[in-house]
Amino acid sequence: MGIFKDEGVVYKPVSDVDLGAESDEVYLRANVKAPRMAGLLVKVFAWFLESRIFGAILLYILKKNNLIHKLVSFAELEEPPVFVPLHPFEDLKEQEVKPIESDISPPEQVQKAMECLQLSENTVNIPKFRFYRWTILDYSKAYASGKITPRVVADQFIAAVRESSNPALKMSFFIDYNVEDILRNANESTLRYERGEPLSALDGVPIAIKDEIDCLPYPTTGGTMWLHKARPCTDDAGCVKRLRLCGALLVGKTNMHELGAGTSGINPHYGATRNPYDPSKVAGGSSSGSAAVVSAGLCPVALGVDGGGSVRMPAALCGVVGLKPTIGRVSHSGVLPLNWTVGMVGILAGTVEDAFIVYAAISGQCPSHQPTTVLPKIHFPLLKSPSCISRIKLAKYGEWFNDCSNDIKVCCSLALDQLHKHYGWETVEVTIPEIEVMRLAHYLTIGSECTTAIACHLEKLNKAELGWDTRVALSVYGAFSSREYLNAQKVRNRQMQFHKNIFAKADAIVTPTTGVTAYSIYDDALKTGELDYINGAALVRYQIAGNFLGLPAVTVPVGYDKVGLPIGLQFIGRPWSEATLIHIAFAMQALCISDYRKPKVFYDLLKGIEPVNSTSGA
Repeated sequence: MGIFKDEGVVYKPVSDVDLGAESDEVYLRANVKAPRMAGLLVKVFAWFLESRIFGAILLYILKKNNLIHKLVSFAELEEPPVFVPLHPFEDLKEQEVKPIESDISPPEQVQKAMECLQLSENTVNIPKFRFYRWTILDYSKAYASGKITPRVVADQFIAAVRESSNPALKMSFFIDYNVEDILRNANESTLRYERGEPLSALDGVPIAIKDEIDCLPYPTTGGTMWLHKARPCTDDAGCVKRLRLCGALLVGKTNMHELGAGTSGINPHYGATRNPYDPSKVAGGSSSGSAAVVSAGLCPVALGVDGGGSVRMPAALCGVVGLKPTIGRVSHSGVLPLNWTVGMVGILAGTVEDAFIVYAAISGQCPSHQPTTVLPKIHFPLLKSPSCISRIKLAKYGEWFNDCSNDIKVCCSLALDQLHKHYGWETVEVTIPEIEVMRLAHYLTIGSECTTAIACHLEKLNKAELGWDTRVALSVYGAFSSREYLNAQKVRNRQMQFHKNIFAKADAIVTPTTGVTAYSIYDDALKTGELDYINGAALVRYQIAGNFLGLPAVTVPVGYDKVGLPIGLQFIGRPWSEATLIHIAFAMQALCISDYRKPKVFYDLLKGIEPVNSTSGA
């Protein structure tokens, strides 16, 4: 297609770009030109894309019309490429933190985290909740007191999953769960509590694992019907090993968008994961099942993998917390290598405190993906009270912040006002240039890495084993050239420099988590999957920096739209600033938690138990 070469943008040097509030940099909205497709239409489109003649023409038109050619493919950039967004460790002088020794065990790290939380038990005045989610501390104290056992919780969990899978609901939370394995581990945990020897506060606490992370005895399917046959699971992932050492009750592999190649969570092989707040709506993806099980009360915490907002996006749509650490903070060993420079293990939880506890358990040395020659230090936040940190500055790019539905804009703006009113935090107006360029460069990168990772398997694969939407995605991913990939990495370099300069002015960047709330699941998508790039672009609008630049980020529920669907507010931090982000999220949660609403689909696994730190029941 060289004869059709388009004109590319010539980017000025980073040093010449104004990041101030009055910058003349133009905010470019997502230029998505592709209709929604499902059913027969997506099949026809896939057939055309896979044909040698029509496919090349269609792919050229798609890349041209969606500005990939202009903004990335044929762009001229003076910066060298950065292939992996690694960050040297810096001592950030964070407020109210506790340094943690690098050589202690996961159970010891969990104990250190509990000590940070126990400071707040008698100092935080928690109001009467409209709705209360059971926490890790609730489970731990109920087990220790003998009011309930892990075995009883396991029985109730299994019954709830079966109920959620019946034809009336079809929530499709899990790809696989093994009753025998769950009960065996629950019995062992129960015995430890009877002896007064729990391994940690996580002992017996149900935690689900996204089916992109190795966890015995389950195969790792990646949401496919074939990948586990080509790549057998022979050991636990690094993060799963650490949870096992803490005694966590690992309850199965959650549903996900096939190969993580979509944002809806509609999987034609294992069912469309449905949103507990409205089962007719999507849960978001690709960690759809992990978000939904936490939202529905089946687990206080689940693990996901975040390659393009895949933890934070479904967390926001399902009304829970989503935490994505800095690249290299959590071991990537045993995670499907679908997007090795943008994908990171993340945590979905009912509360910020629970996200913190599991973050403590899985953080540590990462021999398979070491970011620096010097191990990054770990600091835990001392959550004495929501207002224990001061003088926080939040960077806000107004045009980007407001590029969302009106309900989200109003809700997130009010939440930001509350942070200023209650804590005196400051909002710093900035300009973040080339956001749409970054989205396209990330799409090109994650797509190229996905096809490269599975190329040897695709050559032998019967295409009938793939969902139709995934066939389209892989056709597009495979069309990117080496020049395009290199230019995308040059864009990454520019954005890393832009964000470093912005973090010189602020502690975190604040945005809505998604541009839209959960949208409808249509019957025509259930067997083929769907292509909905307009909604997809709106869902990932605020996600990309966390992945493409390797930055930590967290989303917190802050309200609901007019029909009662959850809305999240996101904070993106400096590299290695998880402690500050957790502080910020904890402070935000304190202002919103009393108004949290119960999902339409919800299971109460600790019914009748008195909550810790609360004046009301679940």
